[in-house]
Amino acid sequence: MKNANRVQLIKWLAVLAAVGVGIWLSRSVFQVDVHDLRNWILSFGWWSPILYIAIYTVRPLIFFPASILSLAGGLAFGAWLGTLYTIIGATLGALLSFYVAQTLGKSLVRKKWGGNAAKIQQQMERNGFLYILLFRLIPVINFDLISYVAAIAKVRFLPFALATLIGIIPGTFAYNFLGSSFVTGNPKIILLAVLVFILLTVVPIIIRNQWAKKQEAGKK
Repeated sequence: MKNANRVQLIKWLAVLAAVGVGIWLSRSVFQVDVHDLRNWILSFGWWSPILYIAIYTVRPLIFFPASILSLAGGLAFGAWLGTLYTIIGATLGALLSFYVAQTLGKSLVRKKWGGNAAKIQQQMERNGFLYILLFRLIPVINFDLISYVAAIAKVRFLPFALATLIGIIPGTFAYNFLGSSFVTGNPKIILLAVLVFILLTVVPIIIRNQWAKKQEAGKK
């Protein structure tokens, strides 16, 4: 048993180390200027949307910041097309992350959870769509982390995919609208974009907090 626990500990330390490296890469290495990224994407002409979606799909595997890419999408394609392309790429990227987490973490997925962890896992499995939807609506929660946790918590694929597709729409539009507003240079449009961004960021958090309070009240 001691050897098994030691192996399990090493696995978890390796996961934590990988996450740490990913965070370091996203904050230290990928310091890309949004305008430069936008110009580089548009340099591919008709292939630009396909390239953008492809980059967004594999983005979770290279730890590239989603916010920077979304802003670049808004700058490159405008609020509406930028939102459409980002939703497609982000959804594909989330599904890829979900699959990778399930494949690499088979032992964790099959493992029987105990205590409070078991209760959380059961809730996630039964109400996966609702939980993922709420998490996706809150842009402050790490996008990729939600995908990994969902896979390990045994959330079913279809509810995960649908909740992701629906849940990322408000935040995606907020980022792309904000990015596209800088192209116009119009202070009024930029201010409107900032207000929309704040609104679409704060409201989901308020809704999530109210839902959490109701859940706590229901348990008493």
